[in-house]
Amino acid sequence: MFFAAETAVDQAKQAAVTWKEKISDWFTNVGMWENILFSCIRIVIILVITRLFIKLIFKFIDHSLRRHEDSRLNVNPRRFVTVGELLKNVISIATNFVMIMLLLSEFGVNLAPLLAGAGVFGLAVGFGAQSLVKDVITGFFIILEDQFAVGDVIQTGTFKGTVEIIGLRTTRLVSWTGEVHIIPNGMITNVTNYSLNNALAVVDIPISSKRKLDESLDILKKSMTELKENTEALANVPNVLGVQSMTTSEYVVRIVGECLPGRRAEVEREIQSYAKEALEEAEGELAAEA
Repeated sequence: MFFAAETAVDQAKQAAVTWKEKISDWFTNVGMWENILFSCIRIVIILVITRLFIKLIFKFIDHSLRRHEDSRLNVNPRRFVTVGELLKNVISIATNFVMIMLLLSEFGVNLAPLLAGAGVFGLAVGFGAQSLVKDVITGFFIILEDQFAVGDVIQTGTFKGTVEIIGLRTTRLVSWTGEVHIIPNGMITNVTNYSLNNALAVVDIPISSKRKLDESLDILKKSMTELKENTEALANVPNVLGVQSMTTSEYVVRIVGECLPGRRAEVEREIQSYAKEALEEAEGELAAEA
């Protein structure tokens, strides 16, 4: 009994000595401490480079969006804020994900299972929300490429109207008769923007063949000069081109005027009104002289 107790004490002493030697060897292991030191340095470098990279990308995004915003006269700043925040979030998430993977590799974690799991998760999300992802991606590029802005008159498919809201998922159009069209961005494949360049107003004025052509052209030219003086929608004085077509009872004179974007219908109505009033006034003068 006494021998067994003595043996147990000796074993405990030997185990304590062994642990002491292991701890001593661990603390005096120069190679291990060098590896830890270099790992800490690499971790600090990874963290610093990640923060610097994110800040540089954020500044680049802000500068690019500010330049696009300044290049448009009619623009809603909220859409640039939206796309800027989205870009920053995407960059931040992607960069931090890479940083975490690098840090885990420094701690000796096997990254293959983690990457495989992340790939499967991303694939499942992609299959489950294809239409949503398509709408968001299309909306992102609509805003980024500045295809149209709030206030522009556009047509996509059979829908035409003034852009009221541009979102990452949908775009809202208001037609000239008041209908509101909410269109998923993924359905916007072709866009006609009527607000980027000056429009061309084309009006055909039918005139009785009894009236002389030269007199009619002079009357119309004077009326178009008056129209330019009284409206800001015209870029220049409408051009009276001449006879477009004719029959035995009348001839048609075409008038063309360059107008501001989105004002074509208004200018065409004004051209018709001024031409009609000028012709009627001339007829009244002839009747008075007779």
